[in-house]
Amino acid sequence: MKQLLILAFCPLLMGLAQTGDDELVNIKELIPDIVLDIKYNTEDNFVTVFSGSGQKLYTTDECLVAMSTAKRLIIIQDSLREMGLGLKMFDGYRPRAVQYLMWETLPPEYQSFVANPATGSRHNRGAAVDVTLVDLATREELDMGTPFDFFGPEAHIDYTGFPQNILDNRSLLRSMMEQVGGLEIYVVEWWHYEYPPARTYPLLDFQLK
Repeated sequence: MKQLLILAFCPLLMGLAQTGDDELVNIKELIPDIVLDIKYNTEDNFVTVFSGSGQKLYTTDECLVAMSTAKRLIIIQDSLREMGLGLKMFDGYRPRAVQYLMWETLPPEYQSFVANPATGSRHNRGAAVDVTLVDLATREELDMGTPFDFFGPEAHIDYTGFPQNILDNRSLLRSMMEQVGGLEIYVVEWWHYEYPPARTYPLLDFQLK
């Protein structure tokens, strides 16, 4: 009920009411203090690691998400801001062609970390986000135990072999994303959250410029 009330009365969300839930929007325009670190627009990405040749997968640092997901990120950021914290985004909308490249690059034993492009990812629908938490004053990331796109058991949300402060940071991120924002975690990746109803959104395949 609390989330419904926020959605009903937040002026910004009311102003976006005419935008379709599956329409892509620029998240930085809606949340100016969100931090972006779009890894796939750098050579610091797992395709580079597995292929042995440095390459960017994106052509811009712009980050798009479906409107339904953006509305939830606005609520989450508003709540985090009261604690002096905020979201940092590593990825949002991902072209389907990039999904194919990722799938073909990964060895089979790691393919649980990337959705099969034949059926598509929520990323390809603009309804999945890869995020962490930062201190808004310093922009320093809270320690989550592993970096983004770490392909190992330590990235699993239920991994308990870390000091308590790291487990607390992961728990805070999860509670904000799930309980406040109504998103759902992909359990093998502590950073990945998605909007479940978006399974019906169209798969998209255009490169951002």
